[in-house]
Amino acid sequence: MQWTPSRRTRDYTASMFSMPILFGIALMGAAVGGLIARQRRFELERLNNQLRQINMALKRQSRIESYAPSLTYAPVGRSPGLEITIDTRRDEMMSKLKEGKKYLRLQDPQKAFEEFKGGLKIAQALGDPIEAKKAARGLGASCQRQRKFREAIKYHSMVLSISEKAKEHTGDTEAYGAIADCYTELGDLETAAKYYDKYIERLETD
Repeated sequence: MQWTPSRRTRDYTASMFSMPILFGIALMGAAVGGLIARQRRFELERLNNQLRQINMALKRQSRIESYAPSLTYAPVGRSPGLEITIDTRRDEMMSKLKEGKKYLRLQDPQKAFEEFKGGLKIAQALGDPIEAKKAARGLGASCQRQRKFREAIKYHSMVLSISEKAKEHTGDTEAYGAIADCYTELGDLETAAKYYDKYIERLETD
């Protein structure tokens, strides 16, 4: 009489053969997960090292200058009527920047954004890169406080762009740091690290 394996025996045998395959898949999954975890840990360690460098640089540097607050706008070669027009618009621009800062202090970033936006428009019309950078910086800060990090990156990058065109780089340090902070919030630690490197470099040379 020929022996025929029972269903239980067949199921047990099949499960024995499938175990190495499942075990191999599990090992592969664990290996990939481990690589990702190690990469993430490396990025976090790099950021921690960068933050320590930043703290050391800030201790050496008593304070970071703002966007050239001592500079004044003095149009040259204008007709008297045109100077009055420019001064009026400048007053409006300065008022909007002041209001924007006030709303940031009052924890109302949306109103601050609107004021800085108006200030930026006038600064660009006047061709005033210093005040345009102040406005762009305020717009970036307003967006950050609303957790609109990608929009904040756009405005902080505008600061760097204006600096490059004007060949005047006051305020770039803070812009690099703010962009790095935004990328950190977005979870893009690799890009954040690049901007922290630039921030640290600027801190050490300013």
